[in-house]
Amino acid sequence: MLIDICIVLFIIMESANVMALYFNPDTKQFNGMGVFKAWHTLKDDEQYGDVARYLVNWVAGAKLIFIALLFVILCFGSTQLKVIACGAMILSIASFFWRLSPIMRRIGLKGMTDPQNYHKTLVIMITCIMGFFLTAFIIEIL
Repeated sequence: MLIDICIVLFIIMESANVMALYFNPDTKQFNGMGVFKAWHTLKDDEQYGDVARYLVNWVAGAKLIFIALLFVILCFGSTQLKVIACGAMILSIASFFWRLSPIMRRIGLKGMTDPQNYHKTLVIMITCIMGFFLTAFIIEIL
């Protein structure tokens, strides 16, 4: 089933991101914090460093919740539940375009990321992920 493949790939991708955020947040790979030029200064800041590290770990923890729920749905969910979960994933991933994409675009245009056009990479990547889930959703409901 295509939805199962989507879920497995998403779990693998997000697991890599969680590992990077928890154990190597400075990396530029797996959506690590290293793409943000300010991260290197902020993480060591005496006043704000702990807040920055807390927020990075909070994001990793929230992603871990998604991963765990998707794993349970993958292993024990009915086809109907997987279709509903797929729809929920499409909507939750789409929230990137509402809140995060405009901010990332501004950050990128200010030259605050390395690589400079990282916001464009994110838009392409997230659009592809949504497209994959949307394709699986449509195929399953037809």
